[in-house]
Amino acid sequence: MATARKRPRSEDEGQAECPFTVAHPNPHETGKKVKRRRQNSEDQPTPKIPLQASPFAPLSKFKDPNNTMDRYYQVQPHQRWVDMTRYNSFVLNGVKYYSEGFIFVANSSTIERQKNPDETQQSRQKSDDDWVARILEIRARDEHHVYARVYWMYWPDELPAGTMEGKKHIQGRQPYHGQNELIASNHMDVINVVSVTAPAVVNQWDETNEDEVQQALYWRQAFDVRHMELSSAQPRCKCNRPENPDKRLINCTNPECMKWLHDDCLVHEALMKTYARLGTDKPHEPIRVKTEDEHGQRPLSPSESGAAQTTQQSIDVKREDQNTIMLADGEGAGLSANTDDGTGPTVGKGTAARRKARPRKSGANGVTNAKPYEGLFSAVIDDSTPPLMEIRDLRENIKGGEKSWTEPLHCLLCNSAIH
Repeated sequence: MATARKRPRSEDEGQAECPFTVAHPNPHETGKKVKRRRQNSEDQPTPKIPLQASPFAPLSKFKDPNNTMDRYYQVQPHQRWVDMTRYNSFVLNGVKYYSEGFIFVANSSTIERQKNPDETQQSRQKSDDDWVARILEIRARDEHHVYARVYWMYWPDELPAGTMEGKKHIQGRQPYHGQNELIASNHMDVINVVSVTAPAVVNQWDETNEDEVQQALYWRQAFDVRHMELSSAQPRCKCNRPENPDKRLINCTNPECMKWLHDDCLVHEALMKTYARLGTDKPHEPIRVKTEDEHGQRPLSPSESGAAQTTQQSIDVKREDQNTIMLADGEGAGLSANTDDGTGPTVGKGTAARRKARPRKSGANGVTNAKPYEGLFSAVIDDSTPPLMEIRDLRENIKGGEKSWTEPLHCLLCNSAIH
């Protein structure tokens, strides 16, 4: 079975030391096993296995609609963990971090880029940026030993092979995933807080809210690492694919439809119709509008014909009891996380500014691989009112006809003109 572990712990020097790991025992194990364990350690009671209620409630669904992503866990070594004091917050390099808040965590990739700032930046995935996590619990032995139990947020690039989305297996980023999109998970770890580089702002995106605009990192889907399952996303358009918030969606203006349509799907449909009409050798001839002279004598008005005149119609268009733990001076210059399944460390700076997500009007990538018009015609949707499809003829061997023209947009579902 494919593994969902994405934070392999390394043994590099300079990593943020963390002596704790997280196990996920089955609390419903047989009584025989429990009895044997008690016989081996009569003086030590069996540690309670707590249940972590998931802080994430995705609006999208898993295959099992009752899946809450809650997870049993046990931090090991158990006694050493529970003997530490629990805090509601900690201060690192003058910045205060709270339990239940989001954080950026340094990793080996961000450290390597910092060591070589003058090297040419090659194209890289979002997973090469700092990791993002949500703090579940903060514990400390003293100001030099402060730890956070976290749930990791996944960059879409990190979805492992074998991930189930509906009835299909996927891996990595999908066409509908936006540049600033994260995926919530129930992947738990304990980290040394000196690997924290900055606070993070992460919002949950409600896809049903048509007016919601994402200005920061966001998540809409959740990944259950127990079953390697990704929750669904809201389908859009005729193609029933989710939207990419970095791209445009066009709204059908028919009150009885009002569906959101992918920009790419509208363009594809227009180009398919153009190719079917013109093929590889037929020029586009403009449709002529006949004048009054071509039509013959114009019709008489009611006053001229003696007919009775009628009235002209108008046209309308949780808080802990403990105080904040203050880290010792010089702690936490951004060491990368050393987790029970995370790459370790070294000194890391804060993260670069995040690009703002584009306003609503987004879309998914292409609808089909069959594009016989490629190299023959191109099209874009302009921003006029009403929007129009601008089509260009790329064929060089065609004589006569127009090389560019506009056409009205029509809904892919109800075929109504889009105003």
